[in-house]
Amino acid sequence: MALPVLYSLRNCPYAMRARMAIFKAKLVVELRDLVLSNKPAEMITASPKGTVPTLVLPTSTVIDESLDVMLWAFNESDPDNLLSEDTKEASLALVSLFDQEFKPSLEAYKCAKRYHEDNLLECRETCENYIINLEKRLSQHDYLIDNNERMADIAILPFIRQFAKVERQWYLQSPYPNVRRWLNGYLQSVMFNKVMTKYPLWKPNHEVTKFGDI
Repeated sequence: MALPVLYSLRNCPYAMRARMAIFKAKLVVELRDLVLSNKPAEMITASPKGTVPTLVLPTSTVIDESLDVMLWAFNESDPDNLLSEDTKEASLALVSLFDQEFKPSLEAYKCAKRYHEDNLLECRETCENYIINLEKRLSQHDYLIDNNERMADIAILPFIRQFAKVERQWYLQSPYPNVRRWLNGYLQSVMFNKVMTKYPLWKPNHEVTKFGDI
């Protein structure tokens, strides 16, 4: 039986969370790792916008938004109840906040650091408004929504990972111990290590690379 095909980029946060959802859902896909400077023609044919992740189902249905890939995965299989009906609305609202507001602030913060701009502190403080939100949540329960892992946790995780890297020494001493605990728990997990495994770049006619909880 043909597998869904996932075009992915190892360190892209959007592709990362799609892979985490597929892994958590215990699904298996054909993984096609790529570099954006050399996008496969098959990927562009499937989704002309040429972004990752792009998931092509055996039915030829194309899903090319990371959140939609996550929802597809958990609608197919959700053994850990990450998309619980009781918490789905809260998860989606938090993910939307971070996608629409935190992500642009994070990009400005990264640029300020990279190009030694004089607004670094201002950019960091803008990001901190959202980190404070997470710290408060994590002081009340083990995960972002409640005491159980939910979709919001793995959807937001890749961006907090990026935030933690911008000014590493500052982050390690910052007043966000619960965020550090939460992030470290993921970064040291078997799941994350498997999701971040480096695979050979995909080429036509090469051996199929299977990815998932296998």
